[in-house]
Amino acid sequence: MPDLTPVIAASTRWLLNAYPAPAGAFSRALAETQARQAAALAAALRYPTAMDVQLLDLLGPGGADRLDWLTGNDPHPDDTAWRTWVDETVVSWAACLLADPALAAHAHQALAETEQHTGAGALRRLTDPGTRDTEAAALLRHPDLLEPVAALHRSRLAERLNLEGAGLA
Repeated sequence: MPDLTPVIAASTRWLLNAYPAPAGAFSRALAETQARQAAALAAALRYPTAMDVQLLDLLGPGGADRLDWLTGNDPHPDDTAWRTWVDETVVSWAACLLADPALAAHAHQALAETEQHTGAGALRRLTDPGTRDTEAAALLRHPDLLEPVAALHRSRLAERLNLEGAGLA
């Protein structure tokens, strides 16, 4: 099966750069786990079939330029290579999932309908974050801070999850 790892890794890294964890290795690890779970779930929903992933490999994900502009992020010149693998829609959907654990749980259930149903793995820290998880990802889960990024493709996520009438769109 084709691999979404480059998009997941780059999208996770972008989220962590834009919404950093508090100081401390444990906090950074917890925040990274949550960002990676959100990006993996979003990528699996965005690219639900092997053909979708093959097209992604052929065409590329688009990069982080618009996200950087939107958030005011000034990337380091040495970050060019990985940033080309950032997928704006994956990051936007991940932001939606990080801001709303109930939505993340619903999205995890919808994952069963895709060919990528095993790609996201266990998502407890995303769908049912504990106090320590929430503290470690305070910026990464803050709905107001995530809103500009989440709003970019929220309606497409609502369509994908069949939530048009649920207030997400």
